[in-house]
Amino acid sequence: MLEIGRSDDLAACRALRRAVFIEEQGVSEADEIDGRDGEAIHLLARQGGRVVGTARLLVSGAVGKIGRVCVLREARGQGIGAALIRAAVAELAALEGVAEARLGAQTHALGFYARLGFVAEGPEFLDAGIPHRMMVQALPDARYGR
Repeated sequence: MLEIGRSDDLAACRALRRAVFIEEQGVSEADEIDGRDGEAIHLLARQGGRVVGTARLLVSGAVGKIGRVCVLREARGQGIGAALIRAAVAELAALEGVAEARLGAQTHALGFYARLGFVAEGPEFLDAGIPHRMMVQALPDARYGR
């Protein structure tokens, strides 16, 4: 059974990100560790008690940025990434004043995020040497039921 929720277990989040971003994708440690974990909301996905995925949320004014989304290689293809994104959007939508979710999507994942309601905007850019595009989704306003 998949469980996703907020977590203060930064060691688990960082271990997942190290495995996926640094070891698997070749992102430098300097690019991965940006010093913003302390100001973020962290989500952890657990399957059968095992940590299998994470996402990080940073809020600035009306914008919530979803980042550092990753799922362990052996746990991919089971809908965990989509469940993490849906949970992240729900977390942001529940925060007062947050009207928009944004993320920098690796270009190979544009279709994945589009299926989850995100729209690509702006030009392609490199982040840690990997091509990305910014994507955005308007959040429902819980005060008005939309």
